[in-house]
Amino acid sequence: MVQPGSGVPCSACAALGLARRLRVRAAPEAMLLPPLRRALLGCPRAGLRWQHRIAVEVTNEPILEFKQGSPERAALRKALNDLKGKTEAIPCMVGGEEVWTSDVKYQLSPFNHSHKVAKFCYADKDLLNKAIHAAMAVRKEWDLRPVQDRAQIFFKAADMLSGPRRAEMLAKTMIGQGKTVIQAEIDAAAELIDFFRFNAKYALELENSQPVSIPISTNSMVYRGLEGFVAAISPFNFTAIGGNLAGAPALMGNVVLWKPSDAAMLSNFTVYRILLEAGLPPNVIQFVPADGTVFGDTVTSSEHFCGLNFTGSVPTFKHLWKQVSENLDRYRTFPRLAGECGGKNFHFVHGSADVPSVVNGTLRSAFEYSGQKCSACSRLYARLAVAPDQRETVGGAREDQSGRPCPGFCDVFLGCDR
Repeated sequence: MVQPGSGVPCSACAALGLARRLRVRAAPEAMLLPPLRRALLGCPRAGLRWQHRIAVEVTNEPILEFKQGSPERAALRKALNDLKGKTEAIPCMVGGEEVWTSDVKYQLSPFNHSHKVAKFCYADKDLLNKAIHAAMAVRKEWDLRPVQDRAQIFFKAADMLSGPRRAEMLAKTMIGQGKTVIQAEIDAAAELIDFFRFNAKYALELENSQPVSIPISTNSMVYRGLEGFVAAISPFNFTAIGGNLAGAPALMGNVVLWKPSDAAMLSNFTVYRILLEAGLPPNVIQFVPADGTVFGDTVTSSEHFCGLNFTGSVPTFKHLWKQVSENLDRYRTFPRLAGECGGKNFHFVHGSADVPSVVNGTLRSAFEYSGQKCSACSRLYARLAVAPDQRETVGGAREDQSGRPCPGFCDVFLGCDR
């Protein structure tokens, strides 16, 4: 995945979105070798033609500060107030139509369990198969759509998130997933916007960067979507990951079945609606909340399954991988699997480190958002010479934050309800 501000292309875009076909019109071998040999010997003017075009300029989305009296603070406060006591109805979206089943569920606010922030329903096996057929019906048309048109949809969605829909997106992430304003801002705004913009930029660059040609031959590369559907399974802890797991394959010409997390339904459905409003055709992404086992069994047993874009636990990803391997004979193609699973991040402390900074950074890394972030620190390695000072400082920090409610620490990092 892309980290905010990194400018690094999304691995999901590279792993799932591309099926390459090389078209070459070449002269006979005897005619081709001399100019090619000159090229390999470093003669840049031996008739070589590189097909490059002007790159799209994209910058990282600025992170707003929400200071007292700022317009973004006022807009966010209004958006939060608008959500008080409200329950949003979220249907399955299959074939561009709203579908309700009898298996109704609720998303609860993690810091106020009496607040049902969303009412939604699970898609059953029959509805999931209907979603697969609906997606496959538009696959060829979407794949043939110029990448410039597809990219423009994601640029527009990013602009909507950056401007008029930012406060709504942040408020739903805060209320639905228990994030503080800064945690929501770096996720549901900055990172998601960067995903959409940078992925679109890289898609255009891939299309525009063509193989070398010489006067007697023309080589061209065509990037195609996969010949089936991609299943996107997204987690609860990052709104941006949900938008990226479903959005990156769609950008590259694929059709997608998106299974969002039950605990991120409100924010993920908002991302889906914004994509539709930005011009995404309804059948390109099917929004299908479902029981994990039912979804996994159904998509991996379909002959049209061609890709999995996943973020979640190691056991779940292993189980899906085994299911795919057991069903290889029924697929029309070889599925591509991309998964991000939990890890053990660590801090390695040099002897020259500033101890208070180490303690502050380690506590923030370990306990911001209740330690539920991908980057949460779970191990710390330090020289014995600095370890006693660290233990003393950490102990003092823990004493300062003891009791309930925890003054400062709990409010800022854990989002506890006072």
